[in-house]
Amino acid sequence: MTRADLVIVDAAQIVTLQGNAPRLRAELARLEIVEGGCLAAHQGHIVFVGSRDEFEAEVVAEDTAEVIDASDQVVMPGFVDPHTHLPFAGSREHEFARRLAGATYQEIAASGGGILSTVRATREAGDEELLDGILQRLDRMLLEGITTCEAKSGYGLTAPDELRLLKLLKQAQAAHPIEIVPTLLGAHWVPPEHKSDRKAYIKLVTETMIPEAAASKLAEYCDVFCEAGAFSLEESRAILSAGKRAGLEPRLHADQLSSGGGAELAAELGAASADHLERASDEGLKRMAGAGVTAVLLPGASFCLMKEDYAAARKMIDMGVAVALGTDLNPGTCNTESMQLMIALACLRMGMRVEEAVAAATINASVTIRRNSTIGSLEAGKSADILILDIPSYLHLAYRPGINHVTMVIKGGQVVVRDRRLSYEEEAGEGTPG
Repeated sequence: MTRADLVIVDAAQIVTLQGNAPRLRAELARLEIVEGGCLAAHQGHIVFVGSRDEFEAEVVAEDTAEVIDASDQVVMPGFVDPHTHLPFAGSREHEFARRLAGATYQEIAASGGGILSTVRATREAGDEELLDGILQRLDRMLLEGITTCEAKSGYGLTAPDELRLLKLLKQAQAAHPIEIVPTLLGAHWVPPEHKSDRKAYIKLVTETMIPEAAASKLAEYCDVFCEAGAFSLEESRAILSAGKRAGLEPRLHADQLSSGGGAELAAELGAASADHLERASDEGLKRMAGAGVTAVLLPGASFCLMKEDYAAARKMIDMGVAVALGTDLNPGTCNTESMQLMIALACLRMGMRVEEAVAAATINASVTIRRNSTIGSLEAGKSADILILDIPSYLHLAYRPGINHVTMVIKGGQVVVRDRRLSYEEEAGEGTPG
């Protein structure tokens, strides 16, 4: 018999998504659902997923086990967000109002707004303010069902400030249940003090930021905003190559506002991901598919920027590109922590099926942050990162947009959201690690 200290019984649907490989083409829509099923975990890991009859024959619950009745509810893996700009200070609602009045992203940036506005606020903020902001965002993410996230620096743009943001992410990780996968985004924008000497700033990123972040083990990835007005293709190649030499795997913002060859560069470098891709060329996408580079699509950015050119998800899927979804949480162009909204937008604006969007927000997202052997699906041996949603079918994730359907979140076998309320501090207070 298999012992269990956490049991979920009689779920309307258990969306398992079993396997570690990225879902491609038709496989992206294969969710592998157990109807009326049960799940068991022990010491933080899943030990059983199957039918009620199999459960009763194979599993014995310990006397102190928590038993959760999931009747008429959906059980699925925790959402994995592979693209966030988590640490920042300040707010840019006035820029949002300017966009509503007709100003473009480029016009706002040229007048001193955009990324540099947040850079000024972040540099001025103290560590306590920044850490508090990170933790508040993580709480909102957890309530929305995100159990693992990638998080970028990028609003410091000096070596001390970029390293400070990465250190604060490490502090946040120690205090919060969500697993944080850190990325150095020193090449987010050229700061004002280097405006007249771009080469000096690129040298600072490649010869100081990257080596120090890597040596201190503060980052796993190196990212760059490869875009007209930010960093050119040649500059991006130099920065990401320096990151690779230091042991930081590349990922990049690519082809968001213009078609600049970012998808091709991602394939050339064997990047973990190319993100955005609203203007990616067919040749670039073909190369990404061949190189196994994940396309992290961010429909919230197009939505909030009021653009009609969403990433061509249907084309990418048909071409064999691995597709993942992220929130692009940031203060300027997509200030939301809701992966459920991204699933709805992926279906309503990018032509994805609900099944595809669910897989893109779980198993495929876990692939691009190299956690697919431990999270992203519900199967024996993987971490018990589990959501319970108050809906009878996963289809409601897109059918009823704008609603948080998550009622319970389990991270590593511990209940961290209960009855739509954060509970990880309460659980820790009872002797359970948070």
